[in-house]
Amino acid sequence: MSGAKESQDRWLTCPVCQVRFCASQSEALPFCSARCRLVDLGRWLEEQYGLPLPERPQGEEAEEY
Repeated sequence: MSGAKESQDRWLTCPVCQVRFCASQSEALPFCSARCRLVDLGRWLEEQYGLPLPERPQGEEAEEY
């Protein structure tokens, strides 16, 4: 019956290292490991990722924070 269980498991691709892994085997979803989760966090903290901002109409001044 273990074959039936394997066919029901979800397989994902890690967004950091691109390795395919079984979702039920990872405690760091959506990553394959805690290491990849930390690599992703480091990329956010180093501002390698960002969220797009809506474009301002021309002539509008940038707000100072």
